[in-house]
Amino acid sequence: MEEILKKRRTLQETMNFMAALSAGIEPILGRGANSMTMSAGRNLGRKFSENAKHTDDLLQAIDEVRNILVANHCLWGFEPFKPEEQAEMITTDEKGNRQIFIVFRDCMIRQALFRFGHPQKGSLCNMMYGFFAGALESIMGKKATLDIKHAGENACLKVLTVEA
Repeated sequence: MEEILKKRRTLQETMNFMAALSAGIEPILGRGANSMTMSAGRNLGRKFSENAKHTDDLLQAIDEVRNILVANHCLWGFEPFKPEEQAEMITTDEKGNRQIFIVFRDCMIRQALFRFGHPQKGSLCNMMYGFFAGALESIMGKKATLDIKHAGENACLKVLTVEA
């Protein structure tokens, strides 16, 4: 347990550095910072998932992303979420795309942003969005997006969409 906490502290220090970098690049690059970090995250997600198990099952694909993160010493607490008013965990939008809510509870990026005093929904959040989407695209062979529905102090709610 002590070894995990030591790794977590090291990772958190790195994330704090990343928060400082994003605070510096966002005013200079403007909206381009989000595109740049999203693209970098997507490429990293694809690279990390090159040898991942391929599946068309969305819940299995989400579990595979979790496995990839754990294998690469990234600690991210997330899980699928079904609102009470929603009949099924996975829904279909008007275009036939599959969608699922995911709640991120233990997010190292959110913690770094709060520690640094930098707002959420910026370039670091977009990097995580890119990573998640890139990994899912590699695992499922379909384009994926992850949109923030709520960014809060204790958790963030996002909707994952996988194209039909």
